[in-house]
Amino acid sequence: MAKKKKKNVEKNIEEKVVEKKKEEKKETKSNNKDKRSLWVRFRIFCHGVRTEFEKIHWPSKYDLVKYSLAVIMFVVILSLFFHIITTIFNLLLKVLA
Repeated sequence: MAKKKKKNVEKNIEEKVVEKKKEEKKETKSNNKDKRSLWVRFRIFCHGVRTEFEKIHWPSKYDLVKYSLAVIMFVVILSLFFHIITTIFNLLLKVLA
């Protein structure tokens, strides 16, 4: 039994040592981030913006015209629909009133 207790104690000590090393690594990483100059942080930001900007899919001229015409047609159809609905309701109000 004494051997088992010693092994458990040794394992606990080893786990604590490993945890301390992990904490030290985290602290050094956070300190390195804080020590960066404004210029370095700005360059990192610009690099991130550039990489995200390259991921954008720009539509071709044909697609842009096609989508624009679809939106315009949709707006025209909806405006006509609502105009017809309002005129019908106005006529009903005049007849019933």
